[in-house]
Amino acid sequence: MTSQPVRFAAVGLDHAHIFGQIAGLLDAGCELVGLATDDPDASVAKQVREKYPDARVFDNPGDLIEADGIDLITTAAVPDRRGPIAVQAMQAGKDVVTDKPGCISLDQLEEIKKTVAETGRFWSVTFSERFGVKCVTKAGELVRQGRIGKVVQTLGLGPHRIGDRAHLAGGAGRPEWFYDKSRYGGILADIASHQIDQFLWFTGSTQGEVVSSTVGNFANPDTPGLQDFGEILLRSESAQGYIRVDWYTPQGLPTWGDGRLMILGTEGYIEMRKYVDIAGRDGGNHLFLVDQEGTQYVDSSDVELSYYADVVNDVRNRTETAAPQEHTFETMRLALVAQQNATLRGAAQ
Repeated sequence: MTSQPVRFAAVGLDHAHIFGQIAGLLDAGCELVGLATDDPDASVAKQVREKYPDARVFDNPGDLIEADGIDLITTAAVPDRRGPIAVQAMQAGKDVVTDKPGCISLDQLEEIKKTVAETGRFWSVTFSERFGVKCVTKAGELVRQGRIGKVVQTLGLGPHRIGDRAHLAGGAGRPEWFYDKSRYGGILADIASHQIDQFLWFTGSTQGEVVSSTVGNFANPDTPGLQDFGEILLRSESAQGYIRVDWYTPQGLPTWGDGRLMILGTEGYIEMRKYVDIAGRDGGNHLFLVDQEGTQYVDSSDVELSYYADVVNDVRNRTETAAPQEHTFETMRLALVAQQNATLRGAAQ
């Protein structure tokens, strides 16, 4: 195996998730060799350049994608650009790590699947609400140990706050594309892809079915392009799932959203409050386990997160340790089908 670091470039600096992607790859021993984006004046793009002043800045994203000596492209571009960036990168011989949603239409997904098959490159979507949350990793360990029996249902809640400063990288407000469904893809394609990923992973399902889906705009009628509420009912051959996502987090909560995940098993259940335990313990990563022996609060602080190290392993060894490619395809397929077939409520478009 080569001892040379995996060399990567960040193409598309529109969402603050790019900070975590770059930091994760650097922590895994990778080398950042270039930056490029469609909108260099975006708040996120400015801060990325300030944070990594030694990285070469390319004026044209396509030139950086085609440049020699790069193994991996990571992107948090405006969602409608993520699919085309990924396809070009794979055709140029690079693997891809993209923010969610990895694409915004079933046509884009088919193009990505075709490109993966033709090039042998991989397309990994960073479902950070699983890959980057210690209590979720811990819950996976407990489920695999059989602590709650057979998993028959997941209930995932993904509330967000429109004005959250961290997601805006200190910007004055959400950019215009945030209110344009044709650019961000819709609330189910975007946010709910996290919960779909967790449904498939915790239930051990390789395929799923969207039973019903709804999107609404109940609080922001002046911006009907914003879908501020969404829900999905899922099922597979072995399990059921319910998902609710929204943009209603009140200012009184000390973080951007009270993300929660409940896993129901035949012999117990697990609840996670990922980012806050309201009126309870400080910090995040709160995991509660109920089984035949009693109730337990499980400390997840010593859990190691392996996603970016696994990505590096996959680049070097052509494996699928970070996430099976078919799992990523199915997660985004379900999200896009749910979005495409959703009933519209309120002012939603």
